[in-house]
Amino acid sequence: MRRELVFARDEYRCAYCGEQFQAELLTVDHVQPRMRGGDASGGNLVTACSACNARKVGLRLADFLRTDGVARRHFFEHGARHVWPRILRTLEEDLARSAKGVPPT
Repeated sequence: MRRELVFARDEYRCAYCGEQFQAELLTVDHVQPRMRGGDASGGNLVTACSACNARKVGLRLADFLRTDGVARRHFFEHGARHVWPRILRTLEEDLARSAKGVPPT
């Protein structure tokens, strides 16, 4: 999916901080990083500002969201609606396990 289409779909809003930006200040983030088996399909891409994407880097989404409550809230309010259900299920399971102190699988 082309980055301009991802930005337009997400209303130029960062999935993690919730702020709207000019297109040149945005990046496309792979929710499940490619280095961890993620693909470039629309269901694995969200709009992220450069600062949030730099903070997330190659982290698993659950690890990033667990440490950043603001990003977690905005992701579920804005970004999650376009993410594949299988990715969301895994994310919710990982967050629930970490809340119980169980390491991720």
